[in-house]
Amino acid sequence: MIIRYALFEGEIHPGREEEFRDFVRQRLVPLWTKFPGAEEVRVLDGMERDEGAPVYAMALAIRYPDMEAVNAALRSDVRFESREVTGQLLQLFTGKVHHHVFSANEYPPATA
Repeated sequence: MIIRYALFEGEIHPGREEEFRDFVRQRLVPLWTKFPGAEEVRVLDGMERDEGAPVYAMALAIRYPDMEAVNAALRSDVRFESREVTGQLLQLFTGKVHHHVFSANEYPPATA
């Protein structure tokens, strides 16, 4: 399986955290869940980090079965629409957004 992350490295403008999160839920999640081939969409809201670690306000993780599905999603009209809407979200955020693609492996937890 493949997971494509959008990492929002930086900070939400002080006092606008709820507005940022509401915007994501109401305006972006409905678009992200329409990406062709997406099997799961997770929005991860930053809470805590190690001292000295960079701040990630949010991470978007979308799971796909393979790279062919990722590439189809990247070419889709809904992706271009979501990029436009994300531009509006960035008015509530100081930082940068970068994307990473990972091949994911899952392992069950060890039992006692």
